[in-house]
Amino acid sequence: MDEVFKALADPSRRRLLDSLNARTGQSLRELCAGLDMARQSVSKHLKVLEDANLVSIVWRGREKLHYLNAEPINAIADRWINHYDRVRAQTLADLKTVLEQDPMGDNNNDANNNDFVYTTYIRTTPERLWQAVTDPAFSERYMGHTLVSDWKVGSTYSWRDGDLNISDPEQVILEADPYRRLAFTFHTFTRDLTALGLSGDVIDRAAAEPRSRVSFDIEPVDDGRVKLTVIHSGFPPGSVVRELVSGGWPSKLSDLKSELELETAPAR
Repeated sequence: MDEVFKALADPSRRRLLDSLNARTGQSLRELCAGLDMARQSVSKHLKVLEDANLVSIVWRGREKLHYLNAEPINAIADRWINHYDRVRAQTLADLKTVLEQDPMGDNNNDANNNDFVYTTYIRTTPERLWQAVTDPAFSERYMGHTLVSDWKVGSTYSWRDGDLNISDPEQVILEADPYRRLAFTFHTFTRDLTALGLSGDVIDRAAAEPRSRVSFDIEPVDDGRVKLTVIHSGFPPGSVVRELVSGGWPSKLSDLKSELELETAPAR
């Protein structure tokens, strides 16, 4: 958290975050063009933001794109919100909301900039994280839903949440590299999802969109931690699915992180 507060203390870095909040998924060239800052200065500031996990990096071929990452703001809110009075807590909540909101406007036609990207660092192992995502016995408890499959490329999967069980031949495993990478097409939107509080209108609009895809990238880092980057992509402009998952994924991934780290916490 020291790195997060240090990164946010600099006005130039806050300007970069503002730029990414207005339009996430920008290249270095695009960020430099939108700000009155030298390329070298922008690169240095982006490195600080990346080290603080406020910016996530996604490579598209040879192009390096920068995405705003809300996970550290979630962590700050979770740790400190109970220590502030109502007014200060609301201010922090407003900041969290701004960083998590859908940054896309109707005038942006770059599909890459509509991706949902979320990066978190979890004190666990790649093997344990993979198990938590793919083994129904664990994923139901850790994330609130399960994907049931043989995890072979080209196989289908069933998406289950409580009594709901959604299957579709287009729910397909795209990549499965154990302990490193998992990718799949997103589940189908059916009227059964009214049981989770979605209205019929929202479900119909979501079902009419092209099917999106999700990837989990797992990378071991220092100090016994694992870097998890979740990328949900393939949304059309004004996507209702994008709006739904931008609120759903942070909650599920926060629960996943908490449950996994609880396992490794020293006994008292």
